[in-house]
Amino acid sequence: MVEPTAPILIFDSGVGGLTVLAELRKLLPDAPVIYVADEAALPYGDKSEAEIAARVCGLLGRLAERYHPRLICIACNTASTIALGMVRDVLETPIVGTVPAIKPAAAITKTGVIGLLGTKATIRQAYVDNLEAEFAGGKALLRFAAPELVGAAEDKLRGATPDPSIFAKAAEGLRSQPGGEDIDTVVLACTHFPLLKDELGAAFGGQVQFVDGAQGIAHRIAYLTQGQSFDRQADDFAIVTGNDQGNPALLEAFRPFGIGRILRL
Repeated sequence: MVEPTAPILIFDSGVGGLTVLAELRKLLPDAPVIYVADEAALPYGDKSEAEIAARVCGLLGRLAERYHPRLICIACNTASTIALGMVRDVLETPIVGTVPAIKPAAAITKTGVIGLLGTKATIRQAYVDNLEAEFAGGKALLRFAAPELVGAAEDKLRGATPDPSIFAKAAEGLRSQPGGEDIDTVVLACTHFPLLKDELGAAFGGQVQFVDGAQGIAHRIAYLTQGQSFDRQADDFAIVTGNDQGNPALLEAFRPFGIGRILRL
C-alpha cells in the first residue's frame, strides 16, 4: 500500500520539468511532489551518453533511497532517451520517461513536414529514429540541435531577457533545410523549450504549431497512480544540485508551481 504522503519525484537537468509539473497540478492538485533540478550538470545535451547514464542512475538511486517516492518521472528528453531503461533495471519504483512528441505531431501536420528542436544528445539517439519510423512514416522529420534554448529558458525563468538571436537561429536551423519552408508543426523535444513558446512563435512568424509531451506525461502519471490517496500537507520543495539554491530569483520562479523552498542534495 502506498502511503498518502509518499511523493511523486520529478527529475530534470534544470527547470524544464516545471512544464510537466504545471500539467500534473491540473490533474493531481493534492499530490505531494519533490522537484529535482540537476543544475550542477546542466546542460545534459552536451555530455556523452555514458556520462548522462551514470549520473542519472546514481542520483535517482540516492533520491529513491532517501525519499521513497511512489513514482519517478524523468522529465528530461535527453536523460530519458539515454538512461530510462537502465534506471528501470536498477529501481523498483515505477518510472515515467519523456520522449519527443513525434506521434502527436505526425497526427496533426497538414503539410507532412515536421520540425524537431532538441539538444545535441537527443536528436542523435536511435530512439528518435525509431519514433520517426513508427509514427511519421511518409512524412519528413527535420531535426535541429538548439542547445542554447536550454540556457535561454533557465534565464527567462529567473527574470532575465534572453537574446532574440537564439530563437532566430533555432527557426533558421529548421527552415533552411531542404523542405524546411513547408514545416507547419514543430516538436519541442526538450522540456525546457515550452517555456519559450512565445519567443519561438515570433521567430517562426506565427506560422507553426508547437507540440510537446508535458500533457501526455501528466496523464500517464495520473493513470499509474489511479486509486492511490494523496496527502499534501504543505508546500512542496525542490532539490537543486550545484550552487544556485540560494538564488532568490530561482525560488520566486518555483513558487507559482507550489514549491516553497529549495534544498541542496
